[in-house]
Amino acid sequence: MEKVTGIGGFFFRAHDQAALRHWYNTHLGIDPTPTDYESPCWRSGGGATVFEPFAHDTGYFGAPQNQWMINFRVRDLDAMMAQLNAAGIEVSFEGDEPNGRFALLSDPEGNRIQLWQPIGNSAEMEEKP
Repeated sequence: MEKVTGIGGFFFRAHDQAALRHWYNTHLGIDPTPTDYESPCWRSGGGATVFEPFAHDTGYFGAPQNQWMINFRVRDLDAMMAQLNAAGIEVSFEGDEPNGRFALLSDPEGNRIQLWQPIGNSAEMEEKP
């Protein structure tokens, strides 16, 4: 059986596309999609990806109209949180779990973002540089 090999893109609606592209680039280091075929796209590091539906009435995604939440792997959660806090972005530390450390924030349009620093066995699934 053929299987997908990873996420090739994540597409979502935005009220201000340019501002949101800039925010993700400035604060999370995600390069904007190139406007030509010669420039490279942002490349995510290899590692585990969780694909999980949540109950339709979950409050975890923030506002009820939010249909998704993205989780980004990070190398150093404390450093990322400090960087975001220094930029005036509120980040809530969720805690240490058996498979990693987690924090929550929202982008300027209220979309929920979870940051994950893998630890333990989950770190072994990370692609080595």
